[in-house]
Amino acid sequence: QVHLVESGGGLVQPGGSLRLSCEASGFSLSTYAMSWYRQAPEKERELVAGITSVGDIIMYADSAKGRFTISRDNAKKKVYLQMNSLKPEDTGVYYCKAAGWRTLWGQGTQVTVSS
Repeated sequence: QVHLVESGGGLVQPGGSLRLSCEASGFSLSTYAMSWYRQAPEKERELVAGITSVGDIIMYADSAKGRFTISRDNAKKKVYLQMNSLKPEDTGVYYCKAAGWRTLWGQGTQVTVSS
């Protein structure tokens, strides 16, 4: 059985940091482009950051530039999202996505930024 499992979410104060992890189970990440999405309450899911299979190309949504860093460790079958200087508008459920010959989504991890 193949799946992605996110972890690392939680409640953090504005200005704080969180590191999200996404771990693949049952398959190798090495041939998949990986990305992080988030979905705020009553809003559509939006792309936050993406990274190619070998990590040579990285992109960020404008809202994430300068604050978030996506990285991957194919040997550990993990993808990370380091989030710094968090704002209340970063609140939402964060999902990782694997895109290759098939597309896989994790179940999401909740991030709440609030004082």
